[in-house]
Amino acid sequence: MAQYLALTYTADVDWWAPEQADELAEYRRFGVEYADQVKASAVLHPTATATVVRVEGARGGPVVTTDGPYAETKEALTGYYLIEADDLEAAVKIAAEIPAAWGGAVEVRPVIVAK
Repeated sequence: MAQYLALTYTADVDWWAPEQADELAEYRRFGVEYADQVKASAVLHPTATATVVRVEGARGGPVVTTDGPYAETKEALTGYYLIEADDLEAAVKIAAEIPAAWGGAVEVRPVIVAK
């Protein structure tokens, strides 16, 4: 089985807020339905909590950090699922069931497993 990372891009909200309860329930339903294929998942805090790290020049150069989101966007990276599937087509079918795909986007990328 190959592994695929499904990155979810949705509205940048606090998923634990009461007004998100119905949508969060859909994500939980997805997690239960695909428990055998989902090997890991997480919800990210809103982008306002993010810190962007850059090293100027190269390794050992000055470390520069920026608080908050890097760019304003309608959809932000809000979570991920690590999926096991036979191939990309099977991974895409699973990703289409993630609620983020219904009003946002899900980016599916194969994972390189270190040897």
